[in-house]
Amino acid sequence: MTDDHRGPVLVAIDDSAHSRLAVDWAATEASVRGTTLRLAHSVGPGPEIGYDETGAGLTEQVFEAATGMLEDARGRIAAAHPRLPVDTVLVHGRPAEAVLDAVADADAEVVVLGTRGRGGFAGLLLGSVSMKVAAHANRPVVVARGQAERAVDDDIVVGIRDERDEPAVRFALAEGDRRRATVRLVHAWTPLREAGLMVPQVDRVDEEQHGHAELLSRVARSAEDFPGVRVTTELAVGSPASALVDASREAGLLVLPRHPAEGGLGLPLGTVTHAVLHHASCPVAIVPVR
Repeated sequence: MTDDHRGPVLVAIDDSAHSRLAVDWAATEASVRGTTLRLAHSVGPGPEIGYDETGAGLTEQVFEAATGMLEDARGRIAAAHPRLPVDTVLVHGRPAEAVLDAVADADAEVVVLGTRGRGGFAGLLLGSVSMKVAAHANRPVVVARGQAERAVDDDIVVGIRDERDEPAVRFALAEGDRRRATVRLVHAWTPLREAGLMVPQVDRVDEEQHGHAELLSRVARSAEDFPGVRVTTELAVGSPASALVDASREAGLLVLPRHPAEGGLGLPLGTVTHAVLHHASCPVAIVPVR
């Protein structure tokens, strides 16, 4: 099963190696989705970005450099994906707002970013632009990490927190359907989290473990709508961030839900999401959960 919406995959680019990884991942994603790839580049908050200390206008030079970068990226994509439709857009504004505006204007299905950057998206560091876009976008945001050449059918891992995470699960299942990949639902728990210095009774630990296993089973019911996707569930003991970072080493994509309390205006992403975005070995998709 796939979604009917056919908006483009949008990727924000600059002249860094991290951006090239994001472009490669986004091109593959657009290909498997059967949709357009849109390349977006920001030239700053306004035309004044192109003036030097003497006041001489450099706007034309900035424009030529930016459009040249976009055309170079388009040419590189055409060589690897000759049938993929690609368009380009130049946007003005502060980097995070420019990305969000471009996503809204394109009605993009997914937005893809690199882990760090410079040039047009100055300050595109994990913790600044990527973090802001992941925290505020109203659609999935993929932060490209690891190796772009990983097989398209590598496992997709989903970090499960609670039963509100169905949108993230369904996003992963749709990806698994397109990529013919196994989807692994991973939920981590810590038996001693609330025990303090006292070791909990075995019966209580068993009961708690059973409750977490039941949670995974309920969340996995979404797989009934994707009969062609193989789904596994994994109950890990320990830190959720550590479990997910470990799982990312053998994955092609790691999917995390973004709950409203984490992604509200002015609020950072949760600690688990923050840690995974910094340390995962594969691209990380942040899916908003209403």
